[in-house]
Amino acid sequence: RFGIILEKITTVINDETRYTKGCLSMRTQKCYAVKPNVNEFLDIARRTYTEIVDDIADMITQLAEKYGLPMKTSFSSARGFFIQMNADCATLPNGQLPSEFTKITKKKNTYSFTSADLIKMNERCQESLREIYHMTYIIVCKLLNEIYEHIHCLYKLSDIVSMLDMLLSLAHACTLSDYVRPEFTDTLAIKQGWHPILEKIAIEKPVSNNTYLTEGNNFVIITGPNMSGKSTYLKQIALCQIMAQIGSYVPAEYCSFRIAEQIFTRIGVDDDIETNASTFMKEMKEITYIIQNANDKSLVIIDELGRGTSAEEGIGICYAACEYLLNLKAFTLFATHFLELCHIDALYPNVENYHFEVQHVRSSDGNKEKIAYTYTLSKGCTEEKNYGLKAAEVSSLPSSVILDAKEITNHIAKQILHRQKSTPEMMKERAVYHLAMRLVQTARNSRLDPDSLRIYLKGLRRRYEASCPAPGKSDE
Repeated sequence: RFGIILEKITTVINDETRYTKGCLSMRTQKCYAVKPNVNEFLDIARRTYTEIVDDIADMITQLAEKYGLPMKTSFSSARGFFIQMNADCATLPNGQLPSEFTKITKKKNTYSFTSADLIKMNERCQESLREIYHMTYIIVCKLLNEIYEHIHCLYKLSDIVSMLDMLLSLAHACTLSDYVRPEFTDTLAIKQGWHPILEKIAIEKPVSNNTYLTEGNNFVIITGPNMSGKSTYLKQIALCQIMAQIGSYVPAEYCSFRIAEQIFTRIGVDDDIETNASTFMKEMKEITYIIQNANDKSLVIIDELGRGTSAEEGIGICYAACEYLLNLKAFTLFATHFLELCHIDALYPNVENYHFEVQHVRSSDGNKEKIAYTYTLSKGCTEEKNYGLKAAEVSSLPSSVILDAKEITNHIAKQILHRQKSTPEMMKERAVYHLAMRLVQTARNSRLDPDSLRIYLKGLRRRYEASCPAPGKSDE
């Protein structure tokens, strides 16, 4: 079939036909794409076009000799053929071009112009071109109709070549990079993973972080200041999941992956971009699509939901969306600046809080303090709760305004903390839940020998006892 297609093409199309730079060169390629003797009328039209082009060149040469000026033929898609000349104004008779020439433009010492006769010849040239293009189109359409019955082999070839290209690219990437092949289980566990694209473009190797999602810890809330690494980390998880499922290679020391039937991402606007009503509506459409289509086999990644409205409404929407996704049991990573969401773990034991650590570094004079980003993910909620106030401190806001803002912030934070503080009963229920899920996971996937399993189970018991609150006198 390839031979039949090639024979039909080479019978009609010139072997030298190709894409070229320059509008005149491209026009020539299109005119002579079809071989001679394929269509008699096309050959006549092309001879006519060639004669017109030759007549234009001869006319400009005669004008140059007539006026003793260095004229040459030029072409543009907008003007067609025109005359161009490099000359100083002082060399022209009376400092001007002869009256025969019109549409004169000058750029430095370069003149561009035309004449009435040249305009007429351009019109003839265009008319001839339209005729050539029309007949060429008919011939090419006829050729395509003859090829259509064999063309499915080209689609198959493109599939094979694209698959080979993908496999070769993955093989090349895993050979040159420190990638490992993951195991497919019911968990999403990545040890010391990093962003695969950032690795290629960064001067230094990116900071690596762990990821752990299971049926019992399937919802992770990620907090941290602006530019601490939240969005990059979320994109990293999505890319690693795709790499694992397509090529079975991901950038990490050890990987265990649950195959996600669907990956839903809601990567928000950059922190430095001001949100508005249209951005908020886009957020609502995206989260609606996620909620309507996600299931317990989905990987859901949400970054900065609810930033386009008031803080109260944003927190409410985020909280409700989190509870809905928690009921779906999808693996979910949810990055937010609403620290109130971090307290949802008091109600749902399958929620884990993580944050990106930062360090406070004082300037050499000791008067100012700045934040140094470590890009390291750690367990718990971020302690950088008032980085907005810290940004205000280095601005020109009056100190009285900043002090007042701090007092109001502390008052509101105490109220929220008092309402959502975990009780001993909640902490015990959470510890029991985590122990049960660890035992179920061990029963499903453990490959430990009896002695190692005994040591692991003792460790689970110690962690359970440490996470339970100390019993009071009235407790059993």
